[in-house]
Amino acid sequence: MKYVCEVCGWVYDEAEGYEEGGIEPGTKWEDVPEDFECPLCSVGKDQFTEE
Repeated sequence: MKYVCEVCGWVYDEAEGYEEGGIEPGTKWEDVPEDFECPLCSVGKDQFTEE
């Protein structure tokens, strides 16, 4: 699954993870820490929607 930031359009892809932020490939969105912030615009997980 992919989740897109509603503010800037950055996409979190579960298959790819976000290794720069310490999130391993294959990490499900629900397992991403609640304090995760978009790496481009710094909004929280609540500003992401399923793509």
